[in-house]
Formats: sequence, structure tokens, C-alpha cells
Amino acid sequence: MNIVVIGGGFAGVNFAKALANKKDFQVTLVDKNNYNFFPPLIYQVATAFLEPSSISYPFRKLFVGKKNLHFRLGEVKKIIPAENKIIINDDEITYDHLVFATGAETNYFGMQNVQQHSIPMKTLSDALEMRNRLLEQMEQAASSKDPAAIKQLLTIVIAGGGPTGVELAGMFAELKNDILRKEYPSLSGKGGEIYLVDALDSLLATMSKASQRDTFEALTKLGVKIKLNCQVKDYADGKVIFTNGESIATKSLIWTAGVSAKMFEGLPAEIFGRGKRMIVDAYNKVQGTNNIYAIGDTCLQTTDINFSNGHPQVAQVAIQQAKLLAENLQLLDSGKMQKAFAYVDKGSMAIIGRNKAVVDLPKPKLHLKGFIAWLAWLFIHLLSLITYRNRVRTLFNWMIAYFTKDHFLRMIIRPAKK
Repeated sequence: MNIVVIGGGFAGVNFAKALANKKDFQVTLVDKNNYNFFPPLIYQVATAFLEPSSISYPFRKLFVGKKNLHFRLGEVKKIIPAENKIIINDDEITYDHLVFATGAETNYFGMQNVQQHSIPMKTLSDALEMRNRLLEQMEQAASSKDPAAIKQLLTIVIAGGGPTGVELAGMFAELKNDILRKEYPSLSGKGGEIYLVDALDSLLATMSKASQRDTFEALTKLGVKIKLNCQVKDYADGKVIFTNGESIATKSLIWTAGVSAKMFEGLPAEIFGRGKRMIVDAYNKVQGTNNIYAIGDTCLQTTDINFSNGHPQVAQVAIQQAKLLAENLQLLDSGKMQKAFAYVDKGSMAIIGRNKAVVDLPKPKLHLKGFIAWLAWLFIHLLSLITYRNRVRTLFNWMIAYFTKDHFLRMIIRPAKK
């Protein structure tokens, strides 16, 4: 059976690995990057606490020794379901079964200025761009004589109060309170605030009230200014403009406020539901198709009795769907009955800063905060990294950062312009 998987994130990689060395299956993974990376930690690359290689790994090296797993570098241009083939770049690949594991991309809700000038947080490229841009702005502030310009360069607005926004705000607050004072003494007391804004009435909207409260209090103590019920309208002339008429002068708007799935040429419009997600049945097969599947953030599945409006777009859903689909395709190949997907919620967590985190566990229903929650966050994220090499590198960097309250990766590195 020839299977093509589009996308090498949590869903795509776990699907491929679940079919590794299964002689009846040939799996080709297609991705526009030649590496897998760990999205929950890209903000630490962006803030110079981790290097990119700590949270990424090449697909070809990952597939070494797995004779039935193959990799193709390319971006999908078109799907031709009637001919069971996809077009990537200037080539085509045929399939018996096609699996979409394309994740989600940043949603700017139609705001062109925000899309053009803000910094997204979805890819390693985004993280490196943020690192370079913020370091350059700190250097500009250090050489400026204009107090208003300095404040604008040092002010950071983070749009989106989910885990990524919360974790960025906490990291930036600690950088400001510790490293900025040591390495940029001339900027001490020159202004520059960290704002975390969200259109909803709470941070971490999908977590418990206790986690929301603890996070708000912890960030406030770190000096983060939190603005709730506050929706971004535009970003123009160096100002973030809100629907209530207020504005904040800043050179740095970091956008973590929304995502949407990707649409592909050749697929009928009726298969896409809310947020451009592909509508699938209980076995993750795309509606109206015979051999096309979607897993993870890119699919909308309403057959799960506990998630009738669709599953949250989180890593655990992608991983569980990927593993079950791999099992179901083996059952299908052997003529046996497939299993319907039912998500097992293992809890949610967010790190706020040094020794500060929140964790919600569904069974038993338990809320953790502070140092214990922080240790749990570190442990789970280390285990979730794709290889032992990634885990060792990340743990080493975290240990240095913990004991020194510092790191050595604050370098501006850009390709030479030709």
C-alpha cells in the first residue's frame, strides 16, 4: 500500500513512525522543510534560550534504518483526487491513500497591516526572525538619544493570551528584569513595557479558572501589563490600535492570536468547515472521499461524543489521531473493522517563568501551580522531544539558564545580502 503524508509535524511524524518497517506499507512524507521541529518550544528559540537544533531534527536522519519510510522535500501545489496524485513543485507523486497532516497557519483575521508588520510565532523561521529583530531593536535603543523612540523600541505587545502568549510574556519579563539591566545598563529606567492583550475576558481560556487566576497574578508580579477584552484593530505608524480607540506605540507586535488550517487546490470547497479545517468522519476520512484522510489541526471531527464541536488544536489530539489512523489502515488492509477515534484528554499546562507554571489534570481533576507545576512542564516537554539528542541538548541549555539566569545565544545572525 502506497501512502503519501503531507506535513511532518506531530501528526505526520507520529503516523509515519507508527508504520515504520511495516512491509506492506510504503510511506512517503512530504514537507516544505527538511526537518521536524517542536512548536511548543519555538518561543525559547525566539528569546535566545535555546538554539534551533535543540528542538529540530532532519527527516532523513530520523528515517534512517526504516526502509519503508521515505522523504520528499517540496510544497504541495495541487491535489488531483481523480488520478490519485499530488503535484509538488514541478513533480508529481501517486498514492493509494493520502493523509493530510498540514497543521495550521497564522490567522490575521483579514488585517493586512498586522500580517505585514507583526511577528508570527508558528515556525522556526518566525522564531529566528523575532530573535534578530528584537536584538536589533535593543541595539538601536542603546544608541538612541530620543526617549520616546527608546520607549517604542523597547515596548513589546503580545496579541493572544493562550499558552504561547503567556509563555512569551513571562520570558520577556524575566529578560527585562535580569538580562536587560546587566547587559544594557544605559537603558535601565528608560521605559519599555510588556503588554499581553486578548479579546477574551481571561488568559488561557481553555484551562481552569484556577490556572487563569494564578497566571494573571504571576505575570502581573513580573511586571507584565495585561489587557483583557481588548481586540486589535490595526497596526500602523508604529502603533497597535485597538477597537476601543486605545493604542500602544511599539515596534514589536507579536501575533499569537489565532490560527486557521490550509486549503489546497483541487479539493472541493464543501469538504472544508470552520477555520478551513477538513471535515472528517470517525475514522479521520475526509467527507466525500474514498482514500483521503486528515489528522491533527487540519481536521474537524465532530463524531467524538465528548467533543461534538471538534477537538482542540493541540499536540495530543494530533498524536492520538495519527497513531489510530496508522492502526486503522492496517486493519483496513487485513479486512478487519476499524476503530472510531475518541480523544483522551491528558491535561494542559503553561509555563509562566522561572519556577512558575500551571497544570490542569483531568483524571484525577487536579490543579498544580508553582515549582511542582514547573517541574512537570519541564519533564513532559523533554519527553515530547523527538530524539534523545534533542532532549540532552535542551536539558543542558535549561540547566545553564536556570543556574545562571542567563544564556549565551543572544547573537544577531542573518544571511549575507547579495
